Amino acid sequence: MKTEQQHSVRLLTIEAEYEGQRIDNYLRTQLKGVPKSLIYRILRKGEVRVNKKRIKPEYKLIAGDIVRVPPVRVAEREQSLPSAKLNQVQSLEAAIVYEDDALLVINKPAGIAVHGGSGLSFGVIEGLRALRPTARFLELVHRLDRDTSGLLLVAKKRSMLRSLHEQLREKTMDKHYLALVRGQWQPHQKAVKAPLKKNELASGERVVRVDKEGKPSETRFRIIQKFAQATLVECSPITGRTHQIRVHTLHAGHPIAGDNKYGDQGFDEQMRALGLNRLFLHACRLRFFHPGREESMVVEAPLDPVLKKLLTKMAQS
Repeated sequence: MKTEQQHSVRLLTIEAEYEGQRIDNYLRTQLKGVPKSLIYRILRKGEVRVNKKRIKPEYKLIAGDIVRVPPVRVAEREQSLPSAKLNQVQSLEAAIVYEDDALLVINKPAGIAVHGGSGLSFGVIEGLRALRPTARFLELVHRLDRDTSGLLLVAKKRSMLRSLHEQLREKTMDKHYLALVRGQWQPHQKAVKAPLKKNELASGERVVRVDKEGKPSETRFRIIQKFAQATLVECSPITGRTHQIRVHTLHAGHPIAGDNKYGDQGFDEQMRALGLNRLFLHACRLRFFHPGREESMVVEAPLDPVLKKLLTKMAQS
């Protein structure tokens, strides 16, 4: 990918619509194509200033702030996408389950990252921007793991992003997932409360572990269907930690089928023999308040054919 050098320092005055946004997130919207690691590096080195002062990545902007943005290497927008990526972009159009002037909801396929980075040049948000080249604002409200399918909210207005982020912080947004886990989930196991901590292995791979020094985390569970060797459960995360559902099910003794990071190899081989070729974790339902419509909304996304077919086979065995 070609790059162009932004040669001069920019001084940006923060408008009211950006008030309350973290400086790191603001810079990511202003410096399209710049790796996240570089954004944090220029913040750490004090090259980004707010009102001539050094700030931390979590600093929240105030209307009228003057932000100094140093020269950085900015990746040019792709003029044309390779055919493989073009096919993925077109498939995203078919995956949109709801859209209005402020919000877009997509049923993200498994195997596609929500955004580029970590060696990936393409993700859902880049694909949506290619689909909507005239959209002034398209930002992820939350995230899903690359291997997880299901509902993903994308704000088309700053006011919508702020409202939905507030709902996530206040825990007034309900998120529900379906997961197929190993063994017989017990009816009395209605919740897992276990603190989670991110760890980095020598290889550079990030893993999450239950750790008493980790962040408080809670997931609630409900049995949907029992099989001879597995259970389909509905998972409702109360907190939003990285890999939370995957690690909490493992902690409960019931790893998710097809999980190459936290799963059980023997169980996964059995599921693969029945046709499972992906992680069985799907964001199936979201309930949130839509400020524009002034009403509570529920959006749903059915399981994909691979997961439905697996459940049918397991019910028959």
